[in-house]
Amino acid sequence: MGLFSFFTQELAIDLGTANTIIIYNDKVVVDEPSIVALDQSTGKLIAIGDRARQMHGKTHQNIRTIRPLRDGVIADFNAAEQMIRGMIKMIKTKNRLFTPSLRMVVCIPSGSTEVEIRAVRDSAEHAGGRDVYLIYEPMAAAIGIGLDVEEPRGSMVVDIGGGTSEIAVIALGGIVCNKSVRIAGDAFTTDIQSYLRHQHNIKIGDKTGEDIKIAVGSALPDLENPSADFIVRGPNLMTALPIEIPISYQEIAHCLDKSISKIETGILSVLEQTPPELYADIVQTGIYLAGGGALLRGLDKRLSDKINIPFHVAEDPLQAVARGTGIALKNVEKFQFLMR
Repeated sequence: MGLFSFFTQELAIDLGTANTIIIYNDKVVVDEPSIVALDQSTGKLIAIGDRARQMHGKTHQNIRTIRPLRDGVIADFNAAEQMIRGMIKMIKTKNRLFTPSLRMVVCIPSGSTEVEIRAVRDSAEHAGGRDVYLIYEPMAAAIGIGLDVEEPRGSMVVDIGGGTSEIAVIALGGIVCNKSVRIAGDAFTTDIQSYLRHQHNIKIGDKTGEDIKIAVGSALPDLENPSADFIVRGPNLMTALPIEIPISYQEIAHCLDKSISKIETGILSVLEQTPPELYADIVQTGIYLAGGGALLRGLDKRLSDKINIPFHVAEDPLQAVARGTGIALKNVEKFQFLMR
């Protein structure tokens, strides 16, 4: 294995709508926003990840910022390939004499069509991947949380990412029933933008919407430890004059209510399809929340009260899928049956 590992670089990639995480040698080596900045005339890559995110919404006509993934799937093939290639180059490797061949495990939404799966595989191969394995996100999340996916017990995982919420019941190393709901972090940000536009006549961009969600995002209108109000600055839509408005977590809970209800409906529809023996296991052990959306304040309590099953937020939910992908990469032979 020693010589083989010298010629091969093994990477686990969580290719997310909002963030891309790469694990190499059991360490997170890249954790960057999934965004690229390209030169309009030449198509050359100008910036990637955090630097490109800082440019988003502030560019002139010669620079275009692109988010290559939408709703968990590749929307811009060329930009996705450039992003993967650029992020792989960020990895500091000891061997700089030649480019090693890449062995990758990439995770994909459980509701992906054959065309969408093919797009991810092609992008990874064009970016230099020799052996490309694909694993479904809820399965990767379950492995990352520390669940034994191979035992004859039912486990339920809800992975709320940037583009999709993946809901799946897992047993005996396979997905028994699942649903991919295209309501997640991006939808929450859009809800916040439209709420501020209609209620306060203030226009904000994606980045400010994201900042509000992180600072005062809430799923419940009454929390035990509420966060302080967030001051939003922007132009008044009527007068174009600058205004400042404090936004409280109660307002955000109110404006996210509809989207969270759709996720609740998705969870209930998966529970309806669950075989009774597995349903009993899930009621006993509870349902696990992963992904950035799991960090929404009070979400676990809201879901527990609504569905009458305990919900547990995974430890470090943002990296649960990436951790699971990393474990699957280390044990490719053991988890071969989980991959495509």
